[in-house]
Amino acid sequence: MLKINNLHASIDDKKILKGINLEVKPGEVHAIMGPNGSGKSTLASVIAGKEDYEVTKGNITFENQTIDDLAAEERAHKGIFLSFQYPVEIPGVSVTNFIKTAINESRKATGLDDMPASEMLKLIREKADLLEIDRKFLSRSLNEGFSGGEKKRNEIFQMAMLNPKLAILDETDSGLDIDALRIVANGVNKLKSKDNAVVVITHYQRLLDYIVPDFVHVIYNGKIVKSGTKELALELEEKGYDWIKEEVNA
Repeated sequence: MLKINNLHASIDDKKILKGINLEVKPGEVHAIMGPNGSGKSTLASVIAGKEDYEVTKGNITFENQTIDDLAAEERAHKGIFLSFQYPVEIPGVSVTNFIKTAINESRKATGLDDMPASEMLKLIREKADLLEIDRKFLSRSLNEGFSGGEKKRNEIFQMAMLNPKLAILDETDSGLDIDALRIVANGVNKLKSKDNAVVVITHYQRLLDYIVPDFVHVIYNGKIVKSGTKELALELEEKGYDWIKEEVNA
């Protein structure tokens, strides 16, 4: 599904990614871990096509198509979803209206008509129930006055509605208490299937108690320096990242 080959990227002439290689297949969950400043969020942003970053070498293919020249919205229409570490607030635009617009824009990009209102309402109710979301929540302005947990749950709701082929969760666990973390993780688990894939970017192992990865990759200094199974995440929790640094620098 997703193949990243020798990816180098920079921002403001500062090199951040220095040769990332990664393959994600349908049905898989990959966790990307690493110390602060290692390049985790940069990798997420580059895959999603954020304009702030410049790819200087390598390429990204998604479903056998090179997407290096595609804008962020084009990648989104192809089925790449990025949840933000710090979701933005949009006063005056309700959660429901935002979702309707996003879905219909995505349908338009593939030549489909707008989703009929009755079908949209049924889908909204179905996904809201799946994620244990109060219907009143859907009429509130997008992220305005939301707690950290509400913002993250709203993003998982957007993910549920858009049904992406590849979901990238950038530090979704940041600032969440255990109850909010559990609800968000349960939502992700309910949305997993053999046809989609999830990339979870996290600094801590605790999220992986709820979203169990097939593969764990450690980024250090802009490169994936170690890969393994969930046991690698447990080892990182126990030892920290210093042993990885020592191993790489040895």
